[in-house]
Amino acid sequence: MTRVGIISKKVIELLDLGIEPGTSIFLGKSNVLHMSRSHPADYQAYHQHIPDIIEKPDYVGVNPKDDSIEYVKIFESTGSFVKVAVRVSDYDVCYARTIYARNLAKLEKFISKGHLLPY
Repeated sequence: MTRVGIISKKVIELLDLGIEPGTSIFLGKSNVLHMSRSHPADYQAYHQHIPDIIEKPDYVGVNPKDDSIEYVKIFESTGSFVKVAVRVSDYDVCYARTIYARNLAKLEKFISKGHLLPY
């Protein structure tokens, strides 16, 4: 298990989370397996950016379907944004659960619906 970041005070305040500032975010073997199987091309292209996406996102949000914390970084060079979803386990441990890229047009939809807030 590798530590890939922390949940910052700013993210906690923006999203009104009940989590302690500085809570570690980990990437475990099962998370890597899930990412590489579910989104293989996105994982291959962006996995090395996970710590940077968590540390310096462009947008953050809470997924209304599963309450995961979403960290979003724009990659204009590829015309896409990359989302890293962080979930809290039953044991109150935070894991980077998935990563995937989408085209920038979809980003506006998430912002307009209020699902993502500027960081």
